[in-house]
Amino acid sequence: MNSWPVWVAALWWGSLTTLGFAVVPLLFAYLPSPALAGMAASRLFQFQTWVSAVLGLLLLMATRAQRFPAMARRVHGALPFIVAGMLLALLVEFAVAPRILARENLRLWHGVGSAMYLLQWICAAVTFARLIQPDAGGGVGVRLD
Repeated sequence: MNSWPVWVAALWWGSLTTLGFAVVPLLFAYLPSPALAGMAASRLFQFQTWVSAVLGLLLLMATRAQRFPAMARRVHGALPFIVAGMLLALLVEFAVAPRILARENLRLWHGVGSAMYLLQWICAAVTFARLIQPDAGGGVGVRLD
C-alpha cells in the first residue's frame, strides 16, 4: 500500500502522454476540420488540467504520509517538479488557453501552450522517475504489491 504515490505519478505522466502524443494528433488526423479538432482538443486539455491538479494534490498529500516515511521522503524529493507541473497546467488553462480560443496571435500562444505542456510532461516524468529509482543501498526503491 505504500506505493500508491508511484501509481499516482504514473497516471499523471501516462495521461499527459496519451493525450498530448496520441489522442490530440489523432483528432487532427481524422476529424473533418481543424476547427472541430481544435475545439475537441481544447476540451480534452481542459479536462487534463483538472486531472493534473488532482493528481498533483494527491502527491503533495503523500509528502505528509506519516505511515510511510520512506515514500514521503521520495515524494518530497520530487516536490519542485510536482509544484512546477501543477503550476504549468494551471497557467496553460487560465493564461494561455483563453488567448488561443480568442484566436489572439494564435501561432505565438499555441507555441507557448505546447512548450508549457511539454514542460509539464517532463515534470511528471521526472516525478515518476524519482519515485521508482532504486535506493542508495542498491535495492529496489518501490515494491508494487
